[in-house]
Amino acid sequence: MKTSIVREIDDAILYPDDDGEPMSDNTVQFRWICTIVEGLEFLFRDRPDVFVAGNLLWYAQEGSQQVRTAPDAMVVFGRPKGERGSYMQWREGGVPPHVVFEVRSPGNTVAEMEWKFHFYEDRGVQEYYFFDPDARSLQGWIRRDGRLEEVVDVRGWISPLLGIRFEPDGPEGLTIHHPDGTPFSTALEAREEALDQRRQKLAERRQKLEERRRADVEARRAEAEARRAEAAESKAEAERLRAERLAARLRELGESID
Repeated sequence: MKTSIVREIDDAILYPDDDGEPMSDNTVQFRWICTIVEGLEFLFRDRPDVFVAGNLLWYAQEGSQQVRTAPDAMVVFGRPKGERGSYMQWREGGVPPHVVFEVRSPGNTVAEMEWKFHFYEDRGVQEYYFFDPDARSLQGWIRRDGRLEEVVDVRGWISPLLGIRFEPDGPEGLTIHHPDGTPFSTALEAREEALDQRRQKLAERRQKLEERRRADVEARRAEAEARRAEAAESKAEAERLRAERLAARLRELGESID
């Protein structure tokens, strides 16, 4: 037990959880990171063996504090869900992230993104996706023969590992679809959608109640009309019978009906 505690303390010193860099440079990048991470978390919500994280430091080599990076989003299969200060690969069974995402910000340089690409390629990442919100462009790479090979056409591309579909179009420049076809959304967007659906259901319920009320009014009106018609018919029948009785009485008295 003491050895474990000492090691955790040593790891906290050698491999800090914070690299001093902001999570995002602007609200657009932040929103996209949230959309991707929350969408992935929802996608694998029922998989206890899939770990999803956003902007988490990934230390790839024990004993080297500098061999690290922090993907905007990452997915690791075969690792349990749970809280982590950082992803220390040697403490995760040596398993590297399988899928990583980067969302470009104005502060990212070409050299920085090239370094990250080679880091992911050299460290065993299976799929890498890079989205530039300003340019509205998406690039994707998949591992083949030990290297990351670019996906020629990402329009309609379905991730082999995630099962999600990318559609680089629309007002935001990119839509990511769950395997069931529904788009990725943040918790706020999902809540707003749920509220909209609730409001729609309430409106539909009110409409049905109004239609039922009108139907009841119409039914009562029709019933009243039927009763009036029946009463008029009964009255006419009574008048006819009265006239027949009167005519019969007159004939008995020898009076002319005319």
